[in-house]
Amino acid sequence: MEYHSRASRPAPGARGQDLRILFASDHAGFDLKQLVAAHARENGHEVVDLGTASRDSVDYPDFAHELARRLLAGEGERGVLVCGTGIGMSLAANRHPGVRAALCHDAFTADAARRHNDANVLCMGGRTTGPGVAAQMLDVFLAAPFEGGRHQRRVEKIETGPGVRDPGSEEKQGQEKRR
Repeated sequence: MEYHSRASRPAPGARGQDLRILFASDHAGFDLKQLVAAHARENGHEVVDLGTASRDSVDYPDFAHELARRLLAGEGERGVLVCGTGIGMSLAANRHPGVRAALCHDAFTADAARRHNDANVLCMGGRTTGPGVAAQMLDVFLAAPFEGGRHQRRVEKIETGPGVRDPGSEEKQGQEKRR
């Protein structure tokens, strides 16, 4: 099935607007990461591979946190994380304020993640996503623009809503308890 994005104007990531994309995976996502990174490269994007470099067992949070830190430091415009199911990577990456990591399963969810949630990291499962679907999701994710409007207000609430921790709040709380 071919998926057609509703994009009517070129967006960052559309053909002719190459992006610098950060990629990372654990051992379970290694093969799919290699495949989608090669697909991105073939489509003219700059690929930064943050590991892992083999199928040897590693801890997915290490790679999710590294990608999140580098994305927030401006070392890439978007990120792609792959583990066995994509769940662990998305949980770890979303611990970083400013990262909006979306676990997607098809082109529709990848499109919605960009258009409605301004997702900046695409997460997928190496054990749950086929290569064709993964490439299609990447293409849509990179081309779809954020729609803004009513969605902007909602995205702002992700970072500032009730109960959201200030990035330094845990350290502050620890200092107050020691007093």
